[in-house]
Formats: sequence, C-alpha cells, structure tokens
Amino acid sequence: MKCDICEIGCEIRENETGRCRMYRLKDGVIVEAYPDRFMNVFPISIETMPTLHFEPRGKFLQISTVGCNLRCGGCISEILTSDTGAISAGLKEMSPDAVVSRAEQEQCLGIVFCVNDPVVSLPTFVRVARCARERGLYVGCSTNGYFTPASLERIAPYLDFVNFGFKGYGDEAYRACGAHGSAPVIRNLELLYKRGVHLEAAAIFMKGREEDVINLAKRLASLSRDIPFQIMRFVPFGEANMEDEPSIRESEQLCDRIREILPYTYLFNSPGTDRLNTLCPKCGEAVVIREFFGPMGARTLRWEGKGMCRCGHAVPIRGDFHETGYHESGFFGGYRTTRALEIIQSILECLRVKERERLSSLWYDLINGDYLQKFHKEMQVPANYEKVIGFLASRTGTEERGRGLVRYINEVLAVFRGTPFPSERPRVYYAMGYPLFALNAERIETNLVELAGGRCVNKELTREGKPGVTIMPEEFRGFNPEYIFISGFLSCPLSDFTRYCEEKELACDALRNGRIYGLPPLWDFGSLRWVLGLQYIARALHPGLLPGTIEEEAERFYRFFYDTSYTSLRPNRSFIRVG
Repeated sequence: MKCDICEIGCEIRENETGRCRMYRLKDGVIVEAYPDRFMNVFPISIETMPTLHFEPRGKFLQISTVGCNLRCGGCISEILTSDTGAISAGLKEMSPDAVVSRAEQEQCLGIVFCVNDPVVSLPTFVRVARCARERGLYVGCSTNGYFTPASLERIAPYLDFVNFGFKGYGDEAYRACGAHGSAPVIRNLELLYKRGVHLEAAAIFMKGREEDVINLAKRLASLSRDIPFQIMRFVPFGEANMEDEPSIRESEQLCDRIREILPYTYLFNSPGTDRLNTLCPKCGEAVVIREFFGPMGARTLRWEGKGMCRCGHAVPIRGDFHETGYHESGFFGGYRTTRALEIIQSILECLRVKERERLSSLWYDLINGDYLQKFHKEMQVPANYEKVIGFLASRTGTEERGRGLVRYINEVLAVFRGTPFPSERPRVYYAMGYPLFALNAERIETNLVELAGGRCVNKELTREGKPGVTIMPEEFRGFNPEYIFISGFLSCPLSDFTRYCEEKELACDALRNGRIYGLPPLWDFGSLRWVLGLQYIARALHPGLLPGTIEEEAERFYRFFYDTSYTSLRPNRSFIRVG
C-alpha cells in the first residue's frame, strides 16, 4: 500500500515500515509505529526552535519524536533519525491531554513540534494540536514541508506558526536527500501563507551554493518580503565534508546580499555574528538585538519599542515581546538535546558498544531519568570522566574496556597535575567563532586551559549563554589575553579572526604576538578527544613541556580509542565519527 502522508510515497507491505520507519501497514491500514510517544517534552524559548518574529522570548513546550522522511547529509538531528529502532526505546508515552496539561503547568504559550519532523508522527501531532487549540494554546512546528496536500489539510487548521526548512531551491538538493524535488515544499508554504499562518523559512547554505539560496530568497520575496529568512550556515555533521562548510565571513556576505531581497534575513550557526539582529529596512538601525544560542538557535537580548523603529517603521512581528524570557538549562532546548545524546554516543563508540539491545535499554534509562542534567555538569570537568565512563561501561557490559580508557586518561591527567607551572600563568581567552563570543566560565574548554597551566579569563564572566555570551569590545580589551584559542566545534579561520580583531580595534597581546590558535575539530568538546585538546593547549602555552609531538600523541590516541590511524582521517564536526 502506498503511504499518503508525505510526498515520498513509500510502498509499504503488510507488517513492514516505510523509509521513515515510523508508519507500519497492519491489517491493510497504515498506522503509527509509536503513537503518543515522545522523545522530548520540555519548555523552550521560541527562538531556539528557531522562530524570531512570533511572540519573541515566548515560552513554549517543545515536543519531538524520532525518525525522518528525508536522509540529508550533515543532519544535526542524525542520532534521532538514523537508527530509529534503537533510540525509540527512549520514547515515553503521554496522552494529548497530558502533553497540553504539561504546557499549562509550565505556563507555556503553546506547543511546538521540532528537532525531528512532525510528518513522521502526524496523527500524534494532530491529536496534540487539536487539544492545544481547544484549550487556547498556540501550535507551531519546524518541518521540511514534505506533506501531501491531504496530510497538510489534517494539521493546517491548528497551526499558528511554521518554520519551513529548505534543503535548497531546485530539485538537486532534494534528490540528494532522497526526495523527488522542491515543488511540494513551495506548494505547502504557499498554501499555509494563504491561510494566514505565520511563516518563517530556513535554508542550508553550503560553500559555493550562494545562488541556490539567493534564488530561494527571490521566490519567497515574490510571496512576501516580510517573511523572515534564516540562513543556516552548514556545519558538517554526520558524514559531510569539511570542504562544504562556509566561513562565518562568507555567510555574512551572503546574508547582506539577501537582505536586499528579504530585509528580515538572519544568519545562524555563527557565534559572534551581528547578523542575527533585526535591522530597520528604512533607516538601517538595529531594532532587535540577538546572539547565538547553540546550534540552530538564537536568544533575543533587547529591542526598541516592541519592534517599532525610532524612524516609525514597524517590524512585522506577530504577538508580544515578552519582558521575561525563558532560559533553558543544560542540554535542554531546541537541538541541544541531540548534542547530549551524540556526546554520550561518542563515548559508547570508544567503548565499542554496537549491539542494538544494549543501546536500547541504555537510551531508555538515560532519557527518562535525570542523567542528561547530571551529565551536562559532569562532562565539563576532565576528572569526572572516570565516573562518566565507568557508569556507561557498567551499563553496557564493557567494564574492562572502560578501565582501559580511564587508565589512559588518568595517565595524561597525572602529567599535568604533577607539573610545576609558573606562578604567573599566561592570560588565555577562549572564543567560539568570532572573537567577541566568549565561552561560558564553567565550560570544559576553560577547565582545559587551567589544567594546561594557563589562567582562563573566561572564568571572570558572570553571565552565561549557550555555550557562551557575546561580550563588549571594552571587555575584550580589558582581558588583554596573551593567548587566544578558538573552539574546534564551531570555529573560524585564523585569517578571518585576526581581520575581525583589526577591523573592530580589538588590540591585545595575543594579536600583537601572533598567539592565536584554532583547535582541530572536536579536540576540545563533544568527545573524549579533549584529551588531545589538553595537550595541544599545553604545548602552545608552554613549549617544550611535553615530549614528542602532538601528531605522535594523536596517532597513539586514535589507535587506542578508535582503532584507526590519525594520519588517515578526514575529520568533520561530528561528535561520533572521527573521519
């Protein structure tokens, strides 16, 4: 039987599933594989969905399940979509009434389905949406938009806002994801626009694909120039290639070009950029100020006159600006939960846990308990990894392998604990992306600096974001760091970094002396590769401290932890895969 929920149109046989593995043919009827079961049910700020022009700073209840109907390279939610069978064990059952009651208890404005696509759990989403609407709550979702007209009609009456995630403008990008083309997405966006649903659009920007994004912007502008347009700078997760990642500067240049077409265009996945701000299209003044707030997310900091520019132009925003924003803790909110699961998965890979049965029971306990909250704190301190690895090893029957990993890590840590560093330690600043985005004080990266014999000035920050905050130029100058390290997670080319410092007059000792270093991908966050990051930082701060070379240590590390050669790898931003 042909599935009519999404435009892929899978042919499903009795007792089998389609591509998304979320629908099954049972007794000649296509039914949900996991009805009324959810991976995530917790409050978020709407900007982490992300949606920017609907109830800014509003608190919503995020729901998500698992699975996806597309197969996109570099998917940020890959862990929820690639092995649905294993991770589905973590799904928790909740009735529509229970979900909506949770939203009411949390004083949320509404429900939002995001992280994975609602099309793979459409009957469940419809039931929740209907219940939410009956009780006066907003309903929205983030989607690839690949609904059939019939399935869209099932959910459309309940939708107040939707973020359409475009893979590209033409058919090529969609075929690469296993779809037929882009036409259904454009059709569905236009249908919802005619119904008065608040729409925002997001587009992946891969290096060299500027014209594809521009053509999409032109198509959206033909519908309305007021549609907020989100440029998602491509970050190569999964098996994607680093060569496809544009720099922040290149992405900003594209953003500026598109603002001539769609004035409310924003740049994501670019820590430190000011292209998340809303500029008045008439006078150019900043009306709404935002900052990077984790992958695919933003945080609204302040605004002028509830979206009214001083020149009199009103930014087209639906709803109210909320004075008190909601700030998610730890790994919760938007796509950050996927980062937590992938970090845990990266450790399981080092433990060589592959069996689905062991993974399934583990995911259930981790997701349905309070471990993710504990893990967020534990993973920031290198010494705590003995406990983390021990726990995961005991739960998966890999105790011997776990003891080997712990032994290796403890041997490295012992070297630094026994090193008599100078009493006057060098001042170190840790950035992510552009220079003015400073990592939080308690992050593992700042702790690596301290362990490596530096004094991390980030420790002086009294405010925090996800994973850091935008600081003022005068704060940066006051730090006057002697050394600067750039995160290996969301980085910035050294040439762009120094150019930014020069343009913004961010003078400091590190810039004058050429002591700015970019960490190799994922050597400081996201996996056990922080062991190498620690040594990399120490070698920069204290040349000659450690014997041999970092390349020799990397070869030894990768062979022991991953059973592969470091010199043979082509790394990307994946926490799990090493090359």
